[in-house]
Amino acid sequence: MYSDKENINILTALLIRHGVRHAVVCPGSRNAPIVHNLNEAEAIGTHAVTDERSAGFYALGLAQATGTAVVVCVTSGTAMLNVMPAVAEAYHQHESVIVVSADRPEAWIGQLDGQTMHQPGLMTPFVARTVQLREPHDDTERWMAARKLNEALITATGSDRLPVHINVPLTEPLFCFNTKELPGVHAIGTIKNTARPELPQLEEMIAGAERPMLVIGRMRGGEVSDATVSSIEKRMVVVREAISTACYSGMYADEVLLAAGTDESLMPDLIIYVGGTVVSKRVRHFLRACRAKSVVAWDGRELSDPACSAAMVIKDIAAGDILDIIDRAEVKTDSGYLNRWRQLSQAAGRVAAEYDPGYSEMGIVKYLEEQFEDMEVMPEVHYANSWPVRLANIYAGHYVWCNRGVNGIDGSVSTAAGFSLATDTMVVLVTGDLSFFYDQNALWNSRLGGNLRILLINNGGGEIFRQLPGLADSPTGLTDSAGRHAMQAMGICTQTDVGYIRATNMDEARQGIVRLLTEPTGRPMVLEVITSAEDDDRAVRDYYEQIKNIQTT
Repeated sequence: MYSDKENINILTALLIRHGVRHAVVCPGSRNAPIVHNLNEAEAIGTHAVTDERSAGFYALGLAQATGTAVVVCVTSGTAMLNVMPAVAEAYHQHESVIVVSADRPEAWIGQLDGQTMHQPGLMTPFVARTVQLREPHDDTERWMAARKLNEALITATGSDRLPVHINVPLTEPLFCFNTKELPGVHAIGTIKNTARPELPQLEEMIAGAERPMLVIGRMRGGEVSDATVSSIEKRMVVVREAISTACYSGMYADEVLLAAGTDESLMPDLIIYVGGTVVSKRVRHFLRACRAKSVVAWDGRELSDPACSAAMVIKDIAAGDILDIIDRAEVKTDSGYLNRWRQLSQAAGRVAAEYDPGYSEMGIVKYLEEQFEDMEVMPEVHYANSWPVRLANIYAGHYVWCNRGVNGIDGSVSTAAGFSLATDTMVVLVTGDLSFFYDQNALWNSRLGGNLRILLINNGGGEIFRQLPGLADSPTGLTDSAGRHAMQAMGICTQTDVGYIRATNMDEARQGIVRLLTEPTGRPMVLEVITSAEDDDRAVRDYYEQIKNIQTT
């Protein structure tokens, strides 16, 4: 039996018709009728998460894993505000999170009633559509409710993959569940252009360039063909990272640019930018400094111009199709330019392979990535933001998931945990201590399984802050700003029934990594490796000193 609230029943029916199959639900009384309906709907699987901020990232992880739109349902009041970080991240990642928030009747907003605030519009600008789904009183209002929901759900489930917000004001009584069937609703579909796109202007620009460069920013793994990328690399400089393509072999663009400095022979005369952000700040600054003519794939929201020199935008064409066009185009790349990039990239790769970071954050990640090469089934690997994902760009030989939309450290554990709910494959998260402890509530979930494995590297603060020139000159730069602390994870793991391994030297860390990747368990497992911030800093600085010494002539 379903709720007697018509707006909830219309919403439930259209969620099903638009193919929504997962919902993360949070506690509350005002949203209880919505949660009831989602649980009653056999087509939708529900996942209960207590903390709304964590729940938002759970929904993001489920959306990443399934490639489909996922609901996160919260009660009225400030509960909705707590999902904002995840919604912002989903917006920049192009992941479909549907926020369904219960609300008080509009008449009581601003009237000193409990748990009330102005909820519609609060998620702007991180949602593509906002719907105020009032309780309908006649056929016209029922039609309007369905039309607005269709509009929002087409946005969430279509090719744009953008978050939407559906706010549901509900009058009392709330808990009457006497409706046998959901209403018949009209689901509006979309027509997609399946014809092979042609871009003669782009092909003409490529043919006229002597030093073309393709930059592939953050994408979902498998969004573009690795074979196509490899084919393009034979004739054009391709800058990509571990968050860009499924088969990542280490482009080392960050290292190349550090070694080469302001070498103008590396600068392109045409930049084609596809995908989202890149991790390397050095690469971003390089693209802006080139002042080369650039072509940007536009996702239909904001017109991004990473090189500050866009001459043309490509709209509503999939990244894979764009790369196919580039692969077919006539390319006349200057051989000296192409070989220069290759030589420096190969030299950086040799440094990365031969460099021994010792017992440090770098050494731990290097050993972990070596172990992945021997696994029969490759895990889904997540890296937390800040320094961990930068280490992935040095050592990973595969695609990595990372919340690289807004780039916040919040929610990395919750995202990986949410991802693990939708797959039987092992999910491995590599995280620093600040990101882990900030998001420790992610482990407060009895439904998590043994496929979630977490490598926590704890050096008592934010390692990346030591890499910021000038911050150490501040008396509090490496304490307050870097988030210095003395926390460890054993207590958290004990409280949440999560397996715990601790390592304080390289031998223990190696043994712990092997256990982390191979030991059978029905609950998540955390390997906490205690390192020294000074040793971690030394390893990074020594590595980049060797990169600077690469012969550039």
